[in-house]
Amino acid sequence: MKIGVFDSGVGGLTVLRELVKLVPQADYLYFGDTARLPYGSKSVETIQKYAVSATKYLEQQGAEMLVIACNTATALALDAIKASTKLAVAGVIEPGAEAAAAATKKKNVLVIGTEATIGSHAYRTALEKRGVRAAEKACPLFVPLIEEGWAEHDITQRVAHVYLDEFFQDPDRSPDLMVLGCTHYPLIKPMLRAVAPWRVEIVDSAEATAAVVAKQLSSPGHSQLATRSSQLRFFATDSVEKFRRLGERFMGRAIANVEHVDIEA
Repeated sequence: MKIGVFDSGVGGLTVLRELVKLVPQADYLYFGDTARLPYGSKSVETIQKYAVSATKYLEQQGAEMLVIACNTATALALDAIKASTKLAVAGVIEPGAEAAAAATKKKNVLVIGTEATIGSHAYRTALEKRGVRAAEKACPLFVPLIEEGWAEHDITQRVAHVYLDEFFQDPDRSPDLMVLGCTHYPLIKPMLRAVAPWRVEIVDSAEATAAVVAKQLSSPGHSQLATRSSQLRFFATDSVEKFRRLGERFMGRAIANVEHVDIEA
């Protein structure tokens, strides 16, 4: 089984990292559209166009299943992606919402993410369908701080307090769970754990998505995967060296086999 994983940059590598843990027998093709990021500032039509072109490229490389490891692309382009391919497609929002709905006791959660993801209200819609009330908070400074390598910096923790403290002032009315609605955020999960009250659970959409894919591939309708180690190939539309250097933080391991792709050609 060859699984194509798509993101606008390196954040989706946190999803790939979890997939490799749970489905180590599959091979993976990771496409990072680094030349055209950030998606969050683009129109819906442009995001859909970019996402569909990445989908077609991964199909050409032999992908047999697609994982959209990008919250913005999932929120704004999932239907367009599904309409453009016959492959099974998994996004990150429904798995994250399902995991949160299963874990919250108060049916009251907080979703944090980028401006584009929060502005789409995709998580809130998915959670409300499951009977869960969702507050939403855009945290635009987190991504640049993480990419700067400041995941554990005091400044990042202070920014987190500015963003989040208002939601946890009243223990009786505050959320009992926080959803990480951006694939960069697993890198600051320990810091967020320290900022949020101890009673607040944290759901990582990257982990939830990998768990859903693993469950799908273990279902009776899918043939059993051979027992062997994953082969990984990476494609980047901008600097291969920058992708490798930054991506290693997200994967937690060295990255090889990065190929430059001119997707516009």
